[in-house]
Amino acid sequence: MSSNGLITLPDVLLNKHVQNSLFADKKLIATLHLLKSSLLVSISGALRIYIAFLLIQAEYIALHCIAGGLIIYSVYTLDRAMGVEEDAVNRTELKGASARTALFISLICFIIGALVLATGGLLAIAFLPLVTGYLYTKGLKIGRFKLRLKGSMGVKNTVVGLSWGAFIAGIAGAYSANLLPTVLVFLFFGTKLFINSTVYDFRDIKGDFLAGIRTLPVALGEQNTRRLLFCMHVVSHAALLFFLLNGVIGFEPIVLIYSLLAGMITIRNFTHQAEVESASEQTKRLFLVDGESSSIVGLRTITGLVL
Repeated sequence: MSSNGLITLPDVLLNKHVQNSLFADKKLIATLHLLKSSLLVSISGALRIYIAFLLIQAEYIALHCIAGGLIIYSVYTLDRAMGVEEDAVNRTELKGASARTALFISLICFIIGALVLATGGLLAIAFLPLVTGYLYTKGLKIGRFKLRLKGSMGVKNTVVGLSWGAFIAGIAGAYSANLLPTVLVFLFFGTKLFINSTVYDFRDIKGDFLAGIRTLPVALGEQNTRRLLFCMHVVSHAALLFFLLNGVIGFEPIVLIYSLLAGMITIRNFTHQAEVESASEQTKRLFLVDGESSSIVGLRTITGLVL
């Protein structure tokens, strides 16, 4: 503003520069939120592959766990970057993020992960979650027929469970001489990831309802969905206990006990719709769901050192 009260050209240019800077800062912050949003789930996924090695009693391959984590990161970041209608409500912190940056980093992570798995003859497994992730986000259109997993009741959760269960068990059990432990681990993690994906649907009820997406909490209601998840959780762990006691899978009681308790607490406390999730509640949920495998590996390591 000049001394005579009139807006001068330098003032206009300065204001425009400030606005551009603020816009760039907001875009950068949103992009960083986007890039880090899948970091914890990728680490959790890598550790789940390690746990799968233990249960299958197969030789542990560290590079395969890391490669699996990179692919998980790329698929989940790709889903965030491509964006869908309900994200405008559910994830406002990602608004304005650079999709190109996220897509580029996702591609790099996927290529590295796929090349590592390809050295072990597991290239097809590397592409399984990528193809499923694309169908989940964008769907498949052939003529008048269109399949979009994200809008179907329970189908999305089933596909998430089956695809990631197959991905985890497929990597860990690739060189196992006995197929049964691999199948059991596939069913165990498939059920667990079905439940986890449904738990996260409770957080997104408002956005999913507005977008016309019939998730289980939207279609069945909170109470019925909670009962379904609890039954699935108890049955899957009872089955795992049976085969653990009979020596079919590795004797890993810490995996079984912690997973059982963490899952029950998660289903009890985080299957309720909340308009705003407090920071403490978010931390607890992340610790119990995405941090479960980290806690299991940590407890197992500490127990091994003590005993």
